Amino acid sequence: MPKKLKHLELIQNVINRLANSSFFLKGWTVIFVAAVLGFATKDSEPIYVWLAAIPTLSFWVLDGYYLNQERLFRQLYDTVRETDEDEIDFSMNILPFKKGGDWLKTVFSKTLLFFYFTILLVIGIVLVWQLIGQNVG
Repeated sequence: MPKKLKHLELIQNVINRLANSSFFLKGWTVIFVAAVLGFATKDSEPIYVWLAAIPTLSFWVLDGYYLNQERLFRQLYDTVRETDEDEIDFSMNILPFKKGGDWLKTVFSKTLLFFYFTILLVIGIVLVWQLIGQNVG
């Protein structure tokens, strides 16, 4: 049983790192967007608002990658959990679990879609507000 437990620990460590990376990425997204939108409202420059959207989309895609990898390692974890002790080889190969299109489905999963769409919606509202402010003034 010690080989199986050690292998499961290794996989769980990877899952934890991926989950932490996803969490920190969301935090950095909020901080970055807040800072850029702060500059945009201070200087009344709509270009700053557009600059907030590009990294947000990049963070969204990267977060989808982390979440997809985490799901693949969870599948590996389940496979190792059901494997006999004698067959444990400490493989960290997740290629057998990859299916076409899973990454894109993950990017548009409910949790990521809600989080990043909300941020993009705020960016859009600030952009409209900036453009209306320029046309009035």
